[in-house]
Amino acid sequence: MKYHHEKIEAKWQKYWADNQTFAASNKSEKPKYYVLDMFPYPSGAGLHVGHPLGYIASDIVARYKRHKGFNVLHPQGYDSFGLPAEQYAIQTGQHPEKTTRENIARYREQLDKIGFSFDWSREVRTSNPDYYKHTQWIFIQLFNSWYNKKTDKAEDISTLIDLFSKEGNSPETSGLNAVCDDNIELFSASEWNAFSSEKQQQILLQYRLTYLAETEVNWCPALGTVLANDEIVNGVSERGGHPVIRKKMTQWSMRISAYAERLLQGLNDIDWSESIKESQRNWIGKSIGAEVQFTIHNSQFTISVFTTRPDTIFGVTFMTLAPEHELVSQITTPEQKAAVEAYVEATAKRSERERMADVKTISGVFTGAFAEHPFTKEPIPVWIGDYVLAGYGTGAVMAVPCGDERDYAFANFFKGHNGMPEIKNIFNQDISEAAYGEKGGFELVNSDFLNGLDYKNGTKKIIEELEKIGQGKGKTNYRLRDAVFSRQRYWGEPFPVYYVNGLPQMIDAKHLPIVLPEVEKYLPTEDGQPPLGNATTWAWDSVQCSVVSNQLIDNVNIFPLELNTMPGWAGSSWYWMRYMDAHNENEFASADAINYWENVDLYIGGSEHATGHLLYSRFWNKFLKDRGYAPTEEPFKKLINQGMILGMSAFVYRVLWKIEDKDGNNVENLKGLPNSFPPIFIGKGMYDKVSKDNSGFMFFMLDKVLNKYPNSNDIIELSNGGKLISYFQQLHVDLSVINDITNELDIDAFKKHPLYSDYKDAEFITENGKYIVGREVEKMSKSKYNVVNPDDICNDYGADTLRLYEMFLGPLEQAKPWNTAGITGVSGFLKKLWRLYFDDNSLIVTNDEPTAEMYKSLHKTIKKVTEDIENFSFNTSVSQFMICVNELSQLKCNHRKILEPLAIVVSPYAPHIAEELWSQLGHSGSISTVDFPICNEKYLVESEKEYPVSFNGKMRFTIKLPLDLTVPQIQEIVLADERTIKQLDGRTPNKIIIVPGKVINLVG
Repeated sequence: MKYHHEKIEAKWQKYWADNQTFAASNKSEKPKYYVLDMFPYPSGAGLHVGHPLGYIASDIVARYKRHKGFNVLHPQGYDSFGLPAEQYAIQTGQHPEKTTRENIARYREQLDKIGFSFDWSREVRTSNPDYYKHTQWIFIQLFNSWYNKKTDKAEDISTLIDLFSKEGNSPETSGLNAVCDDNIELFSASEWNAFSSEKQQQILLQYRLTYLAETEVNWCPALGTVLANDEIVNGVSERGGHPVIRKKMTQWSMRISAYAERLLQGLNDIDWSESIKESQRNWIGKSIGAEVQFTIHNSQFTISVFTTRPDTIFGVTFMTLAPEHELVSQITTPEQKAAVEAYVEATAKRSERERMADVKTISGVFTGAFAEHPFTKEPIPVWIGDYVLAGYGTGAVMAVPCGDERDYAFANFFKGHNGMPEIKNIFNQDISEAAYGEKGGFELVNSDFLNGLDYKNGTKKIIEELEKIGQGKGKTNYRLRDAVFSRQRYWGEPFPVYYVNGLPQMIDAKHLPIVLPEVEKYLPTEDGQPPLGNATTWAWDSVQCSVVSNQLIDNVNIFPLELNTMPGWAGSSWYWMRYMDAHNENEFASADAINYWENVDLYIGGSEHATGHLLYSRFWNKFLKDRGYAPTEEPFKKLINQGMILGMSAFVYRVLWKIEDKDGNNVENLKGLPNSFPPIFIGKGMYDKVSKDNSGFMFFMLDKVLNKYPNSNDIIELSNGGKLISYFQQLHVDLSVINDITNELDIDAFKKHPLYSDYKDAEFITENGKYIVGREVEKMSKSKYNVVNPDDICNDYGADTLRLYEMFLGPLEQAKPWNTAGITGVSGFLKKLWRLYFDDNSLIVTNDEPTAEMYKSLHKTIKKVTEDIENFSFNTSVSQFMICVNELSQLKCNHRKILEPLAIVVSPYAPHIAEELWSQLGHSGSISTVDFPICNEKYLVESEKEYPVSFNGKMRFTIKLPLDLTVPQIQEIVLADERTIKQLDGRTPNKIIIVPGKVINLVG
């Protein structure tokens, strides 16, 4: 019987689907294990071979855990809202739902082909109303919650309202300690009770965990939407490369900052890589210091500054505000207005990320205003500079050039300009060449009552003094800012919000979902409203509790609905919980289901989600726990980031040239030679030679040009002292037109390929009759034409080969290049495995008792694979499989007691062939839940040792001896051996060195 992967794989994929083999139960006596892949976005390009890497690893673990007796939840679904489908809709007019549905069908087909053990009965799609109904419900819960610092958790807004009505909001009278907006107006209980409903709602918005606020955002005019920082690359949108500017907009925001400390401390309790934890710590950015108030001369304004070095306050020589700071326009003097406005406008075109990364450029403008030093009362000039960000700290910096490199550079750059004083030195250290930024090794000088103190004592003393004069206090600050939660897009979750007199009202949960309406155009409206502004039926009837025509809006009973949609991270911030109870119509998941599964035991995905997705998910999980809907503080116990599979790009090298006459004039422009001369390509070998020495190639090209234009005076002139200067254009080549193993270009296929229609008349200079392309490892991408389709691998070699090969490429976390040439070895291994069980005609497995060597080979493999899966070291398991099969083949093993457990051990990696082998061995049902073999150490105990026997230090032969022999016994056997007698040739050795279990050496 031959191994036909295509028949076997189709058979078992159908069996798994028909029998719901991998459906998990929410009620089981087995221990639970929840393994999850990061939510994929179904792009139109489908999967390339890099995408399944993490899925294969998680599938191996899921299958292994089933063998080990666990009730395994291994679901899959789609993060199906997003900008790509919307952009496609804008370009084609096709509804994003149709595009998304078609893309998902393509993804599903590809995923099924690889044989994943997903529980497809729990599939979710974030763009389905039955899913985002619950996303809307969670948003309402956030709106109806506030963060109580005293209990350190979110609580229902009703408890805050009750406190206001009884005690007001003054911390002194009410004991209130809440996360809220800055500059909260204080009021008594009687004042609260006297406020109008609208006034009360406005106040509550300052405390809610999701709230409306005017926020600095990344606005992309071309896309008509706000972008998150991680959607911007080098100051332009990641999608399309469009310019992005900073502007203020009224947006929904989430108070993730309320959870900053819990997000930080929670990292200590989860099994994640240190690099990912460090990324999160840096994003959260905890800093301990003080908040200091500086009053502005001749005004009622005050600048609040957060600093981690309050001990350096006597070194302040100027202040810098972020260009977007709300006070800039109010304190700038008329003389400086034009310069300041021009600078603010220029800064708006740079993203925050770009400004943070640019540490070399120094720029700023003096506002003309002066602040007052809290102690010396000296005037401090106020500047603006783009190295200060409005959203970090207070958006203002007290500049101490003697103690901070950036302040030092800024002060020196503007030295001598109006508004830039001399640098003050407050350290007993030299600052003539650079700032002194250390927190130790100094005493403060020129610092009034801080003189003689160090950092620790100086900090303590200055905070005491600031609190005495009411101009500062000790404070812990976080870089983590509240998350903007609005997007000016169509293809996203609608907010369950309508507006009464401009104030947001939540739609009752029993009326959810609020379904995304149909629109004619997916672009913003002509007056700049989001795409939902194009909807004609998008108003809320508060009496009938339904969505009705906009024409019925009367602002009495029928009101406008929110026009923004939620961001892409809304649906992915809680999806793991929906998998627990995917078809529950009334709740996002039942309490029983959530309490059973609790959280994800193993989460696998790309490191690109190190901050955004993981922070937002942890935030929502902690919130839901606070409100009693989640049982655990953290959503993901263990996290593994798989490395990237890189593509092996192919290149051809086009020769380009310019011709100059002896006077340096460009001849090719005179005669238009590039337009009439066919493109010429040289191969990799010639390209490498020419790159080192171009002179010989020049004569070669000169001959070709002169032969082409023998009667051209300009070319004749070239031969009389002119120059032909060549250079090269490296072009990516689609892998379909090369032999991926020999790297030879199929020239005819290249010329006929639609991508290369401009080169159908090109000349290819070959070597030995072949054109060899260049190869280079790059990120796998459609734009580089280096994408390998997993369907092709599955068709040609089988899904089991693909699975094993991807694991074999290297450690899961590392990046590694794809090379199709290496896949034949893995394919050959599976055929060799098959031949242990079958000859050309039938099954050859016997019930004979195996030998000790056979048992040893099997149990070595059981032990190694068990350890590897437990340690997520999948690549070394594949090596062990190959070793084992080679050993068993040499031993001519066809013994059931070896081959049955071997099929189970192979099953997590190559499930299709394992199922078929199990079935052919006479078993009914799936192999997937058969107990995993346990290593019996007795088979691994070495009873013999193959000793190297050396004479005067040179090994001459080996001898296998029992390990329990004594030294005299070993010596007696070795000396009696014919090979020893021949080596000694009648001599008696002077010394015999024997180390039991290691070496035998005869000297002399």
